[in-house]
Parts: sequence; C-alpha cells; structure tokens
Amino acid sequence: MNFVTKYCKIASCFSLIVLFLNCEQKDSKTLDSKVSDYNNEIEAKIDSIIPLLTLEEKVEMCHAQSKFSTKGVERLGIPEIWMADGPHGVRAEVSWDDWAYAGWTNDSITAFPALTCLASTFNPELANNYGFSLGEEARYRKKDIILGPGVNIYRTPMNGRNFEYMGEDPFLASTMVVPYVKGLQSTGVAACIKHFALNNQERWRDKVDVYVSDRALHEIYLPAFKAAVTEADVWAIMGAYNKFRGQYTTHHELLTKKILKGDWAYDGVVISDWSSAHSTDEAANFGLDLEMGTGTDGLGLTTANHYSQYYLATPFLNKLKSGEIAESVVDEKVRRILRLMYRTNMSENRLVGRANTKAHHNVARKIATEGIVLLKNDNNFFPIEDKKGLSIAVIGENATRSMTAGGGSSELKPKFEISPLQGLQERYKNATITHALGYHSGKSVYDEIIPSTYNADSLKLQAIEVAKAADIVLFVGGLTKSHLQDCEGDDRRQYNLPFGQEELLSAIKAVNKNVGFVLVTGNAVEMEWLNQVNGVIQTWYLGSMAGHAIADVISGDVNPSGKLPFSFPKKIEDNAAMSFGETSYPGVDLKQEYKEDILVGYRWHDTKNIEPQYAFGYGMSYTNFEFKDIAVDKDSYTKDENIKISCQVSNTGNREGAEVVQVYIGKTNSKVKRALKELKGFSKVNLEKGTSETIEVSIDVNKLAFYDESISDWNLEKGDYTVYVGNASNNIFETLKINIQ
Repeated sequence: MNFVTKYCKIASCFSLIVLFLNCEQKDSKTLDSKVSDYNNEIEAKIDSIIPLLTLEEKVEMCHAQSKFSTKGVERLGIPEIWMADGPHGVRAEVSWDDWAYAGWTNDSITAFPALTCLASTFNPELANNYGFSLGEEARYRKKDIILGPGVNIYRTPMNGRNFEYMGEDPFLASTMVVPYVKGLQSTGVAACIKHFALNNQERWRDKVDVYVSDRALHEIYLPAFKAAVTEADVWAIMGAYNKFRGQYTTHHELLTKKILKGDWAYDGVVISDWSSAHSTDEAANFGLDLEMGTGTDGLGLTTANHYSQYYLATPFLNKLKSGEIAESVVDEKVRRILRLMYRTNMSENRLVGRANTKAHHNVARKIATEGIVLLKNDNNFFPIEDKKGLSIAVIGENATRSMTAGGGSSELKPKFEISPLQGLQERYKNATITHALGYHSGKSVYDEIIPSTYNADSLKLQAIEVAKAADIVLFVGGLTKSHLQDCEGDDRRQYNLPFGQEELLSAIKAVNKNVGFVLVTGNAVEMEWLNQVNGVIQTWYLGSMAGHAIADVISGDVNPSGKLPFSFPKKIEDNAAMSFGETSYPGVDLKQEYKEDILVGYRWHDTKNIEPQYAFGYGMSYTNFEFKDIAVDKDSYTKDENIKISCQVSNTGNREGAEVVQVYIGKTNSKVKRALKELKGFSKVNLEKGTSETIEVSIDVNKLAFYDESISDWNLEKGDYTVYVGNASNNIFETLKINIQ
C-alpha cells in the first residue's frame, strides 16, 4: 500500500496498479516515466475539454449548487462533486439547502477517534490505516471529497476546535498528516486539508485579523500544510475564516497565491470554508477555486442567498464577460477542478466502498488504545484486575454521554457507540459495577446552552453513596464536546473542569481513597484536583469503540503507550499565547498579535523554564523502559547529510509495551532567537518484556534551518547544536553535541 500511495497524486490506487503491472517495481525510472505519461494524458484530456465548455458552464463549476455539492456538465458527462464533513468519520447526510439532516436511514458510519488521539499514538502507520479506512467509508457513501483532516496548530487550550487537530508541534503534525492523506486518497477520495491558515481559535473566527511574524508563520503554522502538499500530494485544501494582515485567508495574495500555488507548486483545488469567501475580485485572482456555503437559500422565496449570487457565480460571470477578469482565470480554476475529478469521480478504477466493517472497527479500536495517555498512576492504581468480590463505582456523566454527537461539523452518526460504562461492564465479568451520574451538563443546541433539569445536590449525594459502598471509584469526567467546551463556533471560557466536577471529586475522595480519573477531553484542563485521585487516564474522544478501548487499557489488556501531543499548563497564564493578555488572545478590536512568536507549546515552557503540569510527549506505561548507548554516527555534518541517532531501548518490566524515542535539537549560541529545543524525529518501538532493540532516528540536516526574514527564505546556521534524546520534552536521558559545517 505504501508503494502505491506514493503516486496517488495522479490517480486512484487501482488505476495506478494497471500501470505498475507493466513494469518491475525495482525499475523506478520506468515507473516514474509511466506515471508522468499518465499525468500528461490526463492534462491532454483536460485541454480538450475546456474549449468545449461555455463560459456559463465554467463558472457554474466554481461554486456550490447545494450545501455539499457542485454542478457538473451533464451534456459532456462531467459529474457533480460531492463532499462530506469528516475528519473523524463521514458525517450524516445533510439536506440540500440547509443544515438540517436529511433523515436517511443508511448513513450510519464508523466513528474514528478524534485527531488529538491519532497524534497521541506517535504512529504514522496508524495514520495511514486511519485514512484508508475513512476513505472506504466515504466511497460507500459516494463522496468525492472528505473535508479533513485539520492541521491547525494547538496555540491555546481555549480553542474549542483543538480536538480536531494534531497538537502543538509542527513536526509531529506533519509526520502524521502525510500517511493519513496518502491512505485516504489511495481509495480515490480527496482529502481536504484545513483550515489554511492561522485558524487557531473559534472565537471571532470569521472576523479576527491575525498578525504573526513571517518566521512563526513558516516554522510553526505552515509546515503541516506544506507536508500535505509537497509530500502527500493532497488534492484539496480548505481556506480559513480569519484574516491575516488585513486580508481574508481564503483568497489571500501571500498565503494562497504566492506560497501555496506558487512556492509549493500546489496543483489541487482550493475550497472555501462555508461562507469564508468575501470578494469576487480576490476570489478570482488570489487562488480560490470552489466557493461553498456563501448562501444556502436555493429553494427559498428570495434570490439574495441563491447559489447564483455567490462571489464566484453571477458576479464572476459578469466580470468575465466584460473583460474585467480574463477568461484564463476561470480556465485555470476549471483545470484544477477537472484534475480533481480525474483523481476521484472520473477515475476509471476506484475502490469499492465499505462501511462499518470489522476491519474498520479494529482500526478505530487500535488507534484509540494506542492514543490513550496514562498521566498518573500512584502505587500502580492501574491496571485494575477483574476479580470476584471487587466492586467498582463508575461515576460521571461522561460514562454514558455520546461523544460522537456535537462538536460542530465533526459530529457523527455512528452505527453504534460503545460508552465507557458499557465497555467496562462487558469487560469486567467478575466484578460488580454500579453507576451514578454525579453531575449533569444540560444540553447544547447550536450556540445556546440549556441548563440541566436535574437537581445537582441530589446527583452529588447519590454519587457519594455509590462511591462509599465501592472498593474502587472510576470518575469519568472532563468536557462534553459542546458549546463553550470542545466545539466548533466558539472557544472555552474556563480552563478548570465545568459542572461542579472538582467539588464532586473532593466529596468522593472523602468517602473513598481509591479514585481513578478517566479524563474525556480534546483539550488540556486545569488540574488543581490532581491530589484527589490515584490515577489519571487521558482518553480523548474515541468514537465508536470508545468504551472497549478504555476498558482495554484500564484492565491491562492493552498497555498504554500514548504520548501527549500538546502541553498541559498548570494554570492558563502559563500558556504562551495567554500569558501576553488580550492583545494576544482573543484579540482587541478584532485584531490579534501572536506575541509568543515561535515559542508555542513546549518551546515556551522549555525556553522560559515554566514547568508544565504534563509536558508534550509525556505518557506513562505499565512496564518500564531503559534508554542506553545513545550516540550519533559522527560529530560533524554538512548540508544535505542525515544525522543518525541510535539508542538501545530495553523493556525492563514484566509485560509487553511500547515506548517512543523522541529526538529534539537546539542551536547553541544562535544568532537568532530560538527555542531551547525542537522535536526533529521520533520512533515508536514495541518490545516484549525483557527484550531490547536498537532504534535509529535519521534527521535531515536541512531540517535544522530557521526561516530567515532578512532573505525571506530558509537559512541553515552553521556551528554547534545540542541533540536531546528522551521520552518527553522535559524528560531527556542524554544530550549530545554535534557541529554543522
């Protein structure tokens, strides 16, 4: 599969197999030649189609005809394009003209874990499996584009949409997004990377004007997008809502026209986020190809919001007819759209779709178990053995609440969703399990919170009685993937736990000393309650197989190996963006300055010596690992060489487990401001008890360059560097010195 997906840029996987069978895999020149010939053949077909299209037909291809589709050209056999939300699964079918669900009975799917969980696995192979499985489900639903994954950087814990993204580190996000895209597109479905770019908060997202240095832009916020384009050959990119330096990013002269389509030579389609287009001239000239969501009133009584009134619809057509905009502009957009079609719905051989297969459920469960992070485990509280006579009190609304519903456009309609309570009940056959709600969050309907109708005191008293009678308490709490928590449309308003959970925990601790916290969030939370619990497991939003995966780890059937993809600050002011006040977040008068610059996440904590609650890359295991014989292959390197770091990892515990070797590099006495260290490589290794393996991490010297604003390009600084090897950003076992000449 990896060999095939390398060439997914020009056709679906099965189309290419026809080509590959005619040449030996070892003859890469012949293979590349055949791929080039196929690519040229497609471009020639596009050349022949464009002159056959009327100007009206060309324009109609550039904007929506419904909530999630665009027009084809029936007389020429050019099909419609159908899209679906779905970074974590294919969204339920939406009505033609509004956000109401269509009421289909055959649109239930597999819900995969949220992307914070995928990033926590530090396992690129699982990212490929994730993408491929999602692609099969999208094919089953006859979708041509999946609107995901999201790779915006985790800048602040307040962002309501962080759970959809891949953490705070650009190298981790880049490494994980490439195989995801390749896996998805190998099925003949386009990935649509989002949101390009700097969409790092939901509050005021449609109007906030972001100011960030060129260096931070290129070093922190663009690398994952660049990797998706230059390494994964992604076929679609979605613009963002916000402005950057006064111009909306969906049609941005610097971001979209110069960097994306110029410097990176992107040959795919740029799609607006729904209603993120704002100008016909800018949309036409600064890189937008498909305009979606600007209006939805296609069947209403007014034409004001009709699809024909989009910026790239009648206004665009009129300017083309008048000569104000050259016809070559629309031809270029149509070329990209047709190229997308030849990769997807006009490809002769696409994979057959499948949904809710056992294989998909297994992938979802595997990702979930590998992404769960063990944060605290005093006196080996976890794992919990299933034994007769044991009584376990499961307390908390999140033990039974659906976490696939809500959250905005990533909400899903799974065929089933195993709750944490159900998963534990099915796994623990000998122990007695009881449940108490403990607290209740109410309901969230769009941007309105409807308070709970339950009596909070009664729920608390009931939970205390249940806890008092049990041997062990598992508190299943956190956030609820709803408005003002982890949810699209707005940001969180508090860093601590909502709905009185901290007070409830304190009351439970007073009657039972054996308390473990199953933390269900997509975001960091304040943990002043940490001394009230013996163990903490960060479980994320895990999708269809959530309860089974949680029970797998709690029972010890699976040894946790997840690592945090972002830092947990002790208090919100310890976060870099939040430390500078309102001008940095959320902004003042809708203008926002990223004052922390390149010091995002662990870069800030390390460089400023601010201790986090839990560090980036941190995660415990039920076994023990030892790192030794850490070395580099030589002391000095030149441009274009690879630094090879070797490390022997030994499992010194009494059970199988997996560890992640993390390699960070920092510049000694740099001429420019730098973070103390930055992640530049990692490798996950699975070891049986008592075994060892030597791991090698290879790092391209060119990846040590910084973005030099004085030359508007990358600059590799010569001199001494420090290599840090450990298993978390703040847990380094060895530092090594190297020199770049």
